[in-house]
Amino acid sequence: MLKEAEVAARALGVRLQFVEARGPADFDRAFSDMTKARAGALTVLTSNMFFIERRRLVDLAAKHRLPAVYQWREGVDAGGLMAYGPNVTDLFRRAAPYVDKILKGAKPGDLPVEQPTKFELVINLKTAKALGLTIPQSLLIRADEVIQ
Repeated sequence: MLKEAEVAARALGVRLQFVEARGPADFDRAFSDMTKARAGALTVLTSNMFFIERRRLVDLAAKHRLPAVYQWREGVDAGGLMAYGPNVTDLFRRAAPYVDKILKGAKPGDLPVEQPTKFELVINLKTAKALGLTIPQSLLIRADEVIQ
C-alpha cells in the first residue's frame, strides 16, 4: 500500500510523510509527529488494529484538527471525516460460504482468492464543518452516503 501511495502522490504532486504506529501506545507520538511536521491531512491505512482503535484515532484526529480519510465506513460512523474502501459487512457476508466449505472439509488452499467487490464512499458533513472544510458538490454527489 505504501508504494502505491507514493506513486499516486508523485502523480498528484503531493508530499507524503509516513508515520508508523505499531500499537495504540504509539498513537499520541504519531499525532504529535504529524503536528510538528504540519501535516495537512491523514490517511489511515487498513489494519485490524486501526479498525479496532478507530474511536481513538477519530478523537485524536479531531483534537489535532486533521482531516482524516479511513478505508472503512466505521471510521466515519465514529465521527471521522471520510471513508473510501470495501464494505466490511459485505466482506464478512462473503466469508460465510468459505467458512461453510472449510467446515465441510474443503482445504483453504484449494479455495479461490476473492477480492472485495463492494466499495463505498461515506462523508461526514458534521465533521467537515467542525474542521472548517467545504466538501465539493462533485464529491458529495458521488458519495454512497452523506452523514449530516
